[in-house]
Amino acid sequence: MSKNSLVSISDYSKEEILAILDSATGFEANPNRKTLDGKVVATLFFEPSTRTRLSFETAVIRLGGSIIGFSDAATSSSSKGETLNDTIHMVSCYADVIVMRHPLEGAARYAAEVSPVPIVNAGDGANQHPSQTLLDLYSIKKTQGTLENLNICLVGDLKYGRTVHSLIMAMSHFNPTFKFIAPEELKMPEEYKIFCRKHGIKYSEATELNNNFNDADILYMTRVQRERFQDLMEYERVKNVYTLKNKMLINSKLNLKILHPLPRVNEIDPDVDSNEKAYYFQQAQNGLYVRQAIISKVMGIKS
Repeated sequence: MSKNSLVSISDYSKEEILAILDSATGFEANPNRKTLDGKVVATLFFEPSTRTRLSFETAVIRLGGSIIGFSDAATSSSSKGETLNDTIHMVSCYADVIVMRHPLEGAARYAAEVSPVPIVNAGDGANQHPSQTLLDLYSIKKTQGTLENLNICLVGDLKYGRTVHSLIMAMSHFNPTFKFIAPEELKMPEEYKIFCRKHGIKYSEATELNNNFNDADILYMTRVQRERFQDLMEYERVKNVYTLKNKMLINSKLNLKILHPLPRVNEIDPDVDSNEKAYYFQQAQNGLYVRQAIISKVMGIKS
């Protein structure tokens, strides 16, 4: 197992998280470098991805490295029955780092345990998405000037949403206050509420969006993920339960920023895009700089 893998946001201490954010600031100022010259990064995406895969691949290219891998598991030998163990061992013969997205929770941890090269978890089912969390933290710090003592409202799919699960764990270092807004079917799992209580994190719950975010510094919207539902009737009941509209922001705080891991479907109306509080597209761009910092860290390259 490579000790440099990033599987969960809990793999990084508060100091390591802040170091990644500082490194990302440097990459934003100067993204084009040759620090990965001669290095190969494999991107193994067993699930669809646009932003995560393309930003990781762009990060590698801008650092002078090369990319191998696949964006569709159907084009890999896993479609022939090859085990994840064999895939990881095979790809590690060709690459210096493996970035992997997989539909099964725990797949990234397993891959890290059997891989001789670092594994970066690009999302494992409804479990964790640590690189997204780090770019979320970078976006929050960049817009609020701090990570400390913020009111953060999480909305939508809080049951299957791996981005909100990782964000709760990361923000435990910074004394946040959370508000969880979700329908009963998609409420925050008990294990994350236990985590909040254990770490002294204040939180409240609601089922209505309305004005429940007027005291928030960050409004974090999420998509109801059809691919996580086994019961499609349940998905149909909740898929459009919340839609944020521009007129709903009238009484929100001046410093509010709206984040979303994207892609969006109906949860943010396009009329919000022109509002200065909308930050989700800039948030996606920040992913490039943060992923440059992550790749540099797992490869032991000083940025």
